[in-house]
Amino acid sequence: MRPRAPRGVLPGALGLALCCLCGALGPWRSGDHGWKKLIMVHHWPTTVCKEIENACSDPPDYWTIHGLWPDKSEECNRSWHFNLEEIKDLLPDMKIYWPDVTHPPNHSHFWKHEWEKHGTCAAQLDVLNSQKKYFGKSLDLYKELSLNSMLQKLGIKPSINYYQISDIKDALASVYGVIPKVQCLPPRQGEEVQTIGQIELCLTKDLQLRNCTEHGEPRSRRWGDAWPARATAEGPGLEVCEDGPAFYPPPKETNH
Repeated sequence: MRPRAPRGVLPGALGLALCCLCGALGPWRSGDHGWKKLIMVHHWPTTVCKEIENACSDPPDYWTIHGLWPDKSEECNRSWHFNLEEIKDLLPDMKIYWPDVTHPPNHSHFWKHEWEKHGTCAAQLDVLNSQKKYFGKSLDLYKELSLNSMLQKLGIKPSINYYQISDIKDALASVYGVIPKVQCLPPRQGEEVQTIGQIELCLTKDLQLRNCTEHGEPRSRRWGDAWPARATAEGPGLEVCEDGPAFYPPPKETNH
């Protein structure tokens, strides 16, 4: 199945209450949690399974959500715990578009991780300041960006033949009007080229598309999440793709 698209002195008790309120409503205020952009991260399930050396159980054959990440900011409020009940209305879509590719029966562990690491920082924006808003808006952005459909229309499909990374970035830039970031698994022993694993589209705090890298900004090699077993004896995890050829692996056929 493929998905379709298209922000004096107080009495003791009152002072304590206000302190607690500040902790709940302004988690980004403690420490340096400033960030400038949001990163809508899509990952390719076939590469995710390869990356962690997990056979996976019938992973999706379409790009799914990895997360919505503020740049350079993580775990802004460790006391703001994930509560599955707050997003129960979103669960049908969450299971389709934001699945835990590696542990399908236990999606909530993945969502808990994404909320506590990234959502608590994104909550600086009123439009993302609750768990339902954070996950709901992420789903909306995924559908609006419609990466799966755009890649199909551009003729960029999983193939045993290689693509040039510059061609993929240029094609996506022609559609979205901004420069995305593409991440790959570096070639392992016996492999000829890198493997495409993740595509990031970046947004301003007003949720408008923007370039993922500013002119003159250093080229970041790695940012965001890593699956528990991503860095293995076989090689490192995802990195910004090198210019040159890359493999966009077809999903493995499964017997039903």
